[in-house]
Amino acid sequence: LMLGLSLASLGQDVLIPKDYSYDKEYYPDRVAVPYPPLRKADVFWQTRIWRVIDLREKINHPLYYPVSPTNGRISLMSVLLNGVYEGTLTAYDAENDEFKTPMTIEEVRARLVKVDTVQRFDPFTGEQLPDTIMKTEIDPSMVTMFRVKEDVIFDRQRSVLEYRILGMCPVRDQYDDNGEWVGYRTDFWIYFPQARNLLVKNEVYNRFNDGQRLTYDDWFFKRLFASYVIKESNVYDRYIVSYQTGLGALLESERIENETFEFEHDLWEY
Repeated sequence: LMLGLSLASLGQDVLIPKDYSYDKEYYPDRVAVPYPPLRKADVFWQTRIWRVIDLREKINHPLYYPVSPTNGRISLMSVLLNGVYEGTLTAYDAENDEFKTPMTIEEVRARLVKVDTVQRFDPFTGEQLPDTIMKTEIDPSMVTMFRVKEDVIFDRQRSVLEYRILGMCPVRDQYDDNGEWVGYRTDFWIYFPQARNLLVKNEVYNRFNDGQRLTYDDWFFKRLFASYVIKESNVYDRYIVSYQTGLGALLESERIENETFEFEHDLWEY
C-alpha cells in the first residue's frame, strides 16, 4: 500500500510557482489600435503644439518608475531605449524635430555616454601621468522630462477635437566639469506613430487598481499625463521663453491651453 502511494505521488504534476493569482492578458501580443483615417478636406482647424512632460510631477510618476525593472514593468525611457537598441525604433537627431536625420545605434550610445577625465600622478615622484578617460553610460533615471510635439486637429467629419502626438524627445539635466547645472540636453527624437506598437506591449502602474493596468499607449491616448506648453506654431517660429520669462511664460502657456479649450467649447451650443 505504501509503495502504491509513493508511486502515485511521483506521478503528480509539480506545482510551478507563479507570481500572480490569475492569468493576465499577454501584452507582448498586442498591437496598437490605428488612428481613424483623416482626410485633408475634413480638417476644419489645426494647430501644432510643443509641450513638456515633467516626470518629477506626482501625476507623471508612472512614466518614470520603476527605476529598475520590477514585476514586469519598466520605465518609459527604458522602453524607448530597448526599442532603439533592438532596432525596432529609429532615433532621429535632436538638432531639429522634423525626423530628417536617422541615427545609428552606435551614435545613440555615443550620445548617452558620460566622459570623465581623471588626472593621475606617480605616487613616488609626483610626476603627472597621462589622464585616464572614463566612459559611463547614463542611467535611464537621469531623464526627467520628455518634450512632445503634437498636432491638435478638429475633424468635422466626426466632430472631434483630437491630439495626435508626432514625436517624443527625452530631456535630461546637463552639468559642466565643476558639477554646475548648465541647462537641459536633448539626445534624440522618436517618431511616436512608430513607437506605438512598442508602447502597447508595456504596462503602466495604475495607482487606483492593480487589476486594470494600462499600457503606455493607453496612457498617452487617454492623456493621463500632466504637461505645460513651451511653443505653439507661430509666424516667428519661436518658443515662449524667447519672449516671456518666469510668471509671464507660465501665463502664456496657460493662455494657449485655454484657447484650444475655448475653441472646442465655442463649436457647440448649449
